[in-house]
Amino acid sequence: MMTPFRAFFSRPPSWRPVVAALLALTLATGVGGCSTNPATGRSSFTGFMSEDKEKEVGREEHPKILKEFGGEYPDPKIRQYVQQLGERLARNSEMADLKFTFTVLNSDIVNAFALPGGFVYVTRGLMALASSEAELAGVIGHEIGHVTARHTAQRYSAAMGASILSTAVGVLLGGPFGQVANAGAGMALAGYSREQEFEADTLGVRYLDRTGFDDNAMASFLSKMQAESALSAELAGKGGAADEFSIMQSHPRTLDRVRAATEEARKQGAVNAQARVGRDEYLDIIDGMGWGGDRDNGWIVNREFIHPGLRIRFEVPSGFRLFNSDVNVMARGQNGARIIFDRVPRNRSGGTDADGLAPADYVRKLRMNNNPFTGVEAITINGLQAATAVAAAQTQDGTFDVRMVAIRIDPATMYRLTFLSKRADTAQLSEPYRRATYSFRRLTEREAQSAQPPRIRVVRVQAGDTVESLAQRMPIADLPASRFRVLNGLAPGAQPKAGDRVKIIAAQ
Repeated sequence: MMTPFRAFFSRPPSWRPVVAALLALTLATGVGGCSTNPATGRSSFTGFMSEDKEKEVGREEHPKILKEFGGEYPDPKIRQYVQQLGERLARNSEMADLKFTFTVLNSDIVNAFALPGGFVYVTRGLMALASSEAELAGVIGHEIGHVTARHTAQRYSAAMGASILSTAVGVLLGGPFGQVANAGAGMALAGYSREQEFEADTLGVRYLDRTGFDDNAMASFLSKMQAESALSAELAGKGGAADEFSIMQSHPRTLDRVRAATEEARKQGAVNAQARVGRDEYLDIIDGMGWGGDRDNGWIVNREFIHPGLRIRFEVPSGFRLFNSDVNVMARGQNGARIIFDRVPRNRSGGTDADGLAPADYVRKLRMNNNPFTGVEAITINGLQAATAVAAAQTQDGTFDVRMVAIRIDPATMYRLTFLSKRADTAQLSEPYRRATYSFRRLTEREAQSAQPPRIRVVRVQAGDTVESLAQRMPIADLPASRFRVLNGLAPGAQPKAGDRVKIIAAQ
């Protein structure tokens, strides 16, 4: 009986040159692309992405990252601080000659990442969560580790190699086999592996130690990020799904692995010379930093969304929690109920499908599961021309009733409020949804000019202060004490000490 391996080469002779060439290319590139990385001391395959190509990719993607994450945070003091901190760490890396660019993104999301070629990013939300220079340095050091270990080049080269190999497999077997191989190539680009995260942690600790920072800060900040993820999940009504709100989805790390990486770095010769924490210096830097949004992206205060740049505001019903993203503003309620606010998107011609249309005419054009909206009604919302209609949406969670409200702001702009509820809940949500609709209004010029987002403020704990009393000073309605604990890294039951400096969220 012919074995499967021999069966491959029993194909008609015309296949053999193609297969041989593809396999030869894969093998030749693999051998020539392996090198010893000076940071990790390990041999790795980066043959499909040179260091010059990494720099080119970073330069090309940098503007896209800025656009996607709300641009660079405008405060020059914070921008300079992070750039200088990053440069100190990079000078102690194995790529000290590489020109690194460190950017603070104007986003509330707690996140940090790196592009190849030395582009490192931290968000404003992450900086608000950190409480010391050492904690921020630990985050930046970790991302520098991804750059010096050339993890992106490894992932890209592995994907390219898998793609070439999948072509050979597809030629031989066709059908699903080639598709599976291509899926593997895509997975190679999806995120860092646990091994790569461990390497980045080990290198990050090394750079912390060489720069004189307390290397325990990396583990302490990871605990904060986990607490932040748990709080975000609880606020979203998904208390058991903290992973959905965590950057650990793309950075698979655990506290045990971070501690193991710290020990590994120490074995490799890292010496914690000064054990600098830099708490007071860091708190001085972030005192007054925006929290929850800004004038360009709008912000949320409890159940109210305010956007002075667009001169609009609205309020969602009790029991709903608002989330502001780069795509839309969403409020989540019980039993899958949602409210989505967005702008009519632009089409390929650069205009919108609502151009030149009254709201009622625009709503008549919409489809839900290929079915038109019904019961179209023209209405007026606080002096603005609007229209509403209803439809049904079939989802994997059942049938949802959908009410669309289109609001014309000016000849070039139309906004949408989309209300979703399970059929059994529609009647009881009808009045709260109606109040939310009529809460939408334009801000006056004076209101827009005077509106200011909440800010991080650093205060000193006085005798008699508690978590609860300090939390009451914040304009936070949902779980304010939990928010204060997460913001300051306080464990459940712990209380701040008189004389300590702590972060609170202030109205201005």
